Amino acid sequence: MKLIDFFDANLLNSLLRYITPVLLATMGGLLCDQVGIMNIALEGFMLLGTFIAVWFSFISQSATIGVLAAILVTMLLAYFFGLFSITLKGNKIVLGIAFNLFCSGVTVYLLTTLFHTRGSFISPKIVGLPNFPIKAIENMPIIGSLFSNHTLVIYISLLILILITILLYKHKVGLRLRGIGEHAAAAQSLGVNVKFYQFAIVILSGALCGLAGAQLSLGNVRLFVEGMSAGRGWIAVAAVMLAQGNPLIAFAACFIFGFSDAISGRLQGIGIPVEFAQSFPYILTVISLIIIHYRKKKRSSVYESL
Repeated sequence: MKLIDFFDANLLNSLLRYITPVLLATMGGLLCDQVGIMNIALEGFMLLGTFIAVWFSFISQSATIGVLAAILVTMLLAYFFGLFSITLKGNKIVLGIAFNLFCSGVTVYLLTTLFHTRGSFISPKIVGLPNFPIKAIENMPIIGSLFSNHTLVIYISLLILILITILLYKHKVGLRLRGIGEHAAAAQSLGVNVKFYQFAIVILSGALCGLAGAQLSLGNVRLFVEGMSAGRGWIAVAAVMLAQGNPLIAFAACFIFGFSDAISGRLQGIGIPVEFAQSFPYILTVISLIIIHYRKKKRSSVYESL
């Protein structure tokens, strides 16, 4: 396979489809990180969102209802995560693992109970998200392939990235969020309602993960598979850690992970073993965590030398 055949228009068009679920979950995790909450339940939220989107799309014959149902259910789940972690002050790491396990189990249970099948559910009654070509750019080389003919969720995700960047660095609410993450007690003493902001952000992260799950199961494909999130929530956690509060760095990390996911199928086509090709995105995740550790260690050594 020639290099020009490897990086063709189809690959460019698939990039945003692979990036979007991780990007939405990452934005949710990044906002949580800004208010001092390490949310590792992103994987579970996204997984539940994939199932709910398919379920409601199937019974209502509407992709829009499927997406809205996924958002509402994951917001409800995120509310309970906030209740246990913020109000009851439970250990956030333990709670995150518990919620991930719960979502993994409940999706398998519901799949068996509602659809009387195991492994996956495919049906012509599942209505997927339509693609919307952008006439002004669809015939432009590279740009047209990259940005045209996508679902509305993908375009919304790019808008969300811009809005979150503006919110965090150009709006007083962003200043409050960052202040809560830096020193919650100091923010509280200045009259900031810390619990309100933390609850709101956790619920918002649930909504973003529900949207990510809907794109994954109704946009990228039109089916549900057990464990469909396939570690994307964990990749989002790694992207949050790598970004250290910067949405643009988070997007760059998601782009790298999404690109590695997009080319994994191509790697199989040129003779690379399927196991390595499928593990390629996770290899990059491990490398990014090593980079994070090195950066923290280097920063600590600088402080110690002062």
